[in-house]
Amino acid sequence: MSLGLIAFLLCLLAAFDVLPKQWNAGVATVALTFFAVTGFAFLRTWVTKRIEKTTKDVLTTLLEQDMAACIVADQSGRIVLANTRANARLAADSGKLIDEALRSVLANPAAVLLRLQTLAQTQGKADENVVTRGQSIPVSVTKLDHDWFCWRFALETVQPWGTVGLPVITIGRNAVILNSNDAANRFFGHAPTTLAELSTTELDTDDPVGCGRIIRVKTLEGDKSVLVSLLRQSGVTRELLLTPISDDYTRPGATSFADLPVPIIQLAPSGEIREANRLAIQLAGEIQPGKSNIEEIMHGLGYSIRDWLARTVEQKSAPKSEFLRLTRKDKEVFVQVTLSRITKDGQVCLIAVLNDATELKTLEAQFVQGQKMQAVGQLAGGVAHDFNNLLTAISGHCDLLLLRHDQNDPNYGDLVQINQNSNRAAALVSQLLAFSRKQTLRPEVLDLRDTISDLIHLLNRLVGEKVRLTLSHDPVLKPVCADKRQLEQVLMNLVVNARDAMPDGGEIRIETEVLNLERAYSRDRATVLPGEYVMVKVIDSGVGIPPDKLQKVFEPFYTTKRTGEGTGLGLSTVYGIVKQTGGFIFVDSVTGKGTEFTVLLPVSTATHTPEPITAAVPEEQRSTQGEGVVLLVEDEAPVRAFATRALRLKGYTVLEAESAEDALRVLDDPNLTVDVFVTDVVMPGMDGPTWVREAMKTRPDVRVVFMSGYTEGAFGETGPEIESSTFLPKPFSLTQLTEAVFQQLN
Repeated sequence: MSLGLIAFLLCLLAAFDVLPKQWNAGVATVALTFFAVTGFAFLRTWVTKRIEKTTKDVLTTLLEQDMAACIVADQSGRIVLANTRANARLAADSGKLIDEALRSVLANPAAVLLRLQTLAQTQGKADENVVTRGQSIPVSVTKLDHDWFCWRFALETVQPWGTVGLPVITIGRNAVILNSNDAANRFFGHAPTTLAELSTTELDTDDPVGCGRIIRVKTLEGDKSVLVSLLRQSGVTRELLLTPISDDYTRPGATSFADLPVPIIQLAPSGEIREANRLAIQLAGEIQPGKSNIEEIMHGLGYSIRDWLARTVEQKSAPKSEFLRLTRKDKEVFVQVTLSRITKDGQVCLIAVLNDATELKTLEAQFVQGQKMQAVGQLAGGVAHDFNNLLTAISGHCDLLLLRHDQNDPNYGDLVQINQNSNRAAALVSQLLAFSRKQTLRPEVLDLRDTISDLIHLLNRLVGEKVRLTLSHDPVLKPVCADKRQLEQVLMNLVVNARDAMPDGGEIRIETEVLNLERAYSRDRATVLPGEYVMVKVIDSGVGIPPDKLQKVFEPFYTTKRTGEGTGLGLSTVYGIVKQTGGFIFVDSVTGKGTEFTVLLPVSTATHTPEPITAAVPEEQRSTQGEGVVLLVEDEAPVRAFATRALRLKGYTVLEAESAEDALRVLDDPNLTVDVFVTDVVMPGMDGPTWVREAMKTRPDVRVVFMSGYTEGAFGETGPEIESSTFLPKPFSLTQLTEAVFQQLN
């Protein structure tokens, strides 16, 4: 309105020449613009109101077609419109709050409305059967545009168990009976209010009506026994079928079908469950005789269950057992089912005898898992071996290039990058070797209290400020024999995993104690022999690990973290280090409460700490010149080419051989003098230790440098059995190779 008035005044000023003439055209343009804006605003308001009215008319027409009470309300719960049935039953006047209209039918409508509207806000639609005393009201809500919600209340719904000929009751908290069908009212002689007033059997307060349980109840004809079956459950509300049982079945010495000592189900040829005894109901879970079908509760065959039933009915094959998985939501259960054909009252039916095979299938799964882990370990070791050969050639030739380029060369930085990344790749391969238990360990006698104390500063930095790290040591902790560096890696990986499981902070506890096992202890496919062990626990209060993922955490490349947050090699590395050290590692976790890793390391019998065996790590800048004859035996041509050039650069005379057989032919010349054998361990044909032992029969004074993409484990448990030998793991640098040869010659 204001813009329109201003536009009108501007037009008057231009028309009566009140303003200078040169202004008239501009003022007229501004006035027309204001008129256009005002017209657009009026048009938009009119269109919006028209759309809203049309929407309401359409919704009203649709809602009137529905037999249920329907209400459209805004986000705050204020009623926008309602159909005739909602107005008649709920007095749902426009502008009224919807929870006020529902107080006549629901005890606590605000809570129900808030819960369903929150779900509809995120999911678009939500529904629930709201059980009140005497009835169950299906309520549904759908999110519309304009932040409106369409509510539907089926107030006239026929109760689902009203026509059932057996007693059905609906119970809520504290075993209060919310509803009972006509059959139940006739059976008890009145509409019951609580289960406690009906039952003459002592009930468990936590689960007063366990599925498959037989209880005694007071009826119009006296006390009777009933079999309790769960029909449906929604939250704390449960609908129970009470099947009367003849007292002859419950007398001592009498056995009814329900009390047979094995789980049995009687089936129609179509798979419909006609009858199930108590043990079958306990095993299979929710079974409704006459309504449930075996296809709904079992699955897992490689073909249709219906085909299995048909073949049994037609007796095309002799009865045999099948392993099936139950569709229970609370836990994983496997059953062994034997299906037989019988004739009862002239009709063909099937008898299914069930046997709980969960433990058997679990053992089978554990065996398969063990085989898979072994296969992955072998694969990881093989990949690491070949990859180490490649890395040796890459980093070695990079070293050769670095010798010809100084820091001022424009290519120097690129070469350094290649060298650094090959070292990172070598670290990744080292983790694969750790999982496959083929890495090099430098064991020494350790007191874990000292090891953890040396590491605690670094661990505190790793966990950050939101996580508190606490230690608890056994005062009489005994020593263990392990590689200190690798043991520190185990602790760091476990602590980092615990930290990542607590994004909002918490506490990580590291506990140590001595465990004395008097007899063997079996768990998770592992058997811990009797003896003394040092037990290290890393406990967190984080999100926990789901049960279905718990057995996979030690697999390489398996991670529960998001992409980019983990490689999946941390726990597999921990597993490999612990197992190679001779220990055991177990994991326990409860979702939402936390995880506990337990490491068992055998107590060391050594009385003193030997000097740790350290690998010869030469200074990178040291340039050692040597002289002598080296016989280099390597089947990988790139590695052999690099090693040959590296040794010749340092002044050695190098003889090459691509296999053990070639090396022995070279040594057939008695006039040839060789000072050092540098040989690969694993080669096609004769391996390194074998040909070296053969050669040393005539040349006992020659020194030996063994090299391998594996580790010392490549020799087997007995080692190379050659005193004058040393081991150089791949990948190695130019300096490490020449220093190893120099040390052997000097």
